[in-house]
Amino acid sequence: MALLVQKFGGTSVGDPERMRAVAGHVARTVREGNQVVVVISAMGKETDDLLRIAAEVSDTRPGREMDMLVTAGERKAMALLCMAIADTGIEAESFTGSQAGFLTDSTHRNAKIVDVKPARVIEALAAGRVAVVGGAQGVSPESNVTFLGRGGSDTTAVALAHALGADSCELYTDVTGVFTTDPRIVANARKMEKISFDELLEMTANGCPKPAMRSVEFARTHGVDLHVRSAFTWEIGTIVTQEDETMEQAIVSAVVHDADEAKVTVGGAADRPGIAALMFRALADANINVDLIVQNTSDRGVTDISFTVPHSELDAAISICEEHTADIGATHVTGDPAIARVSVVGAGMKSHPGVAATVFETLAANNINIEMIATSAIRVSCVVAEADIERAVVSLHDAFGLADGPVYVD
Repeated sequence: MALLVQKFGGTSVGDPERMRAVAGHVARTVREGNQVVVVISAMGKETDDLLRIAAEVSDTRPGREMDMLVTAGERKAMALLCMAIADTGIEAESFTGSQAGFLTDSTHRNAKIVDVKPARVIEALAAGRVAVVGGAQGVSPESNVTFLGRGGSDTTAVALAHALGADSCELYTDVTGVFTTDPRIVANARKMEKISFDELLEMTANGCPKPAMRSVEFARTHGVDLHVRSAFTWEIGTIVTQEDETMEQAIVSAVVHDADEAKVTVGGAADRPGIAALMFRALADANINVDLIVQNTSDRGVTDISFTVPHSELDAAISICEEHTADIGATHVTGDPAIARVSVVGAGMKSHPGVAATVFETLAANNINIEMIATSAIRVSCVVAEADIERAVVSLHDAFGLADGPVYVD
């Protein structure tokens, strides 16, 4: 008998028909002799609807009340799924995050898991029932409901799989696995059979939307293998696992992109110790998420510093930098919302020279200008004009032959 944790996202349970389809799959899994724990997200776009209503009702939107509101979507979904499972003849019991033993810190709207004590989940399994847990939620030391943030249901599933010692953690979504690139842009994008945690972490950090980066990080830390698969076709998906010495390393595994990028340039800043520290400390204190950073070579004691932020934080970042122009000796601050980032990812890049050169040559051959460059051991990222991003993705996917299958390190 295997113990499986199965997570279903919002599109997987978006309406009553989908809810019954998921219940049927859970029932089949149980009848095959498995114990099943289900983690479920809110139905469809319900979380977005709740956030919209909150914005219409309140300008302040206190964190505690926002967490109470947003997690209501998961509570509704888990009760409905239990009802649908009951109709299949299988017993099921629903649990909120706190009932399932998720202890978090006190940070509202983006809480962190401190511990998982799933005693009631274990009791339900021992009694032969399916345990259905509301995703992305827990309880703080002050006994307040907390929300783990967007993508938190993935993290809930991984944390439960670790705490229960599950045999598998299956993340069901609206795609059949992890692809070599976005199949909406590249028609011949290929589903990968297996990928390492490190590669998927780089992909999710650079634009791949599923699964949530935080869940992949948790899985890597605790050694929880993942199976990313479709809740619509039920076919075998992509296995995400620890890289080991016997695992073949593809030179390049995927091309990912992120169009939610904007660039800020601080011009004419003084080139002396402490300038970057002052500016980026001010941005950090305002909770602005800075990504790529490039500083030009000093010319006559001044330099330009450029960095990227999410689109939604562009205006705030410009405002903060303008407030500190006198402190850092800058002459001007500009913003560019019309950029995007394309990244090439592959574990084999660590020992295979020439990947960056191929990236640059490919973009140049397609008349795509590179504005910023960043690298890691297994990634090369380029910031380009937003209008060029789809051509960049297609050309790089073709240049590395990803549609034909991975090229492995000798």
